[in-house]
Amino acid sequence: MDRGAGIRRRLAIGLAVLTASGLLAVAAPGDAQAAASSCEGRKIKSFSFSTGSVEVYKRRGYICAITLPKKPGTRRYMKVSVHAYGLQPVVDEGQYRRWAGPRTVHAGQRCVRVQGVVGGGSYKSDWFLC
Repeated sequence: MDRGAGIRRRLAIGLAVLTASGLLAVAAPGDAQAAASSCEGRKIKSFSFSTGSVEVYKRRGYICAITLPKKPGTRRYMKVSVHAYGLQPVVDEGQYRRWAGPRTVHAGQRCVRVQGVVGGGSYKSDWFLC
């Protein structure tokens, strides 16, 4: 067997392992990042409350929101609601471990409000983006 082929094979395997581990680190740096990345656009607001936060993103007239608990992992009641003025609220609620949502609504130029609930804590915003 050619000694050069063995070295090249080991280098190729090492490079593959490093590449895979680097991709995993970038793709999943944490549950909050993974959850937040499920909303497209740029983050425009973050509303904190006693047991969590509501993160709000905007892209091309669409508003997306997700509710994140301060302490993920325990299954508990969570809710996220996005309401564009004049339309019905878009809601996700249930027993979750890591987040509620994402929920997206086309707001266009309408005012928007969001609501988030984690366990006994909650937040309901005033109208914004008016």
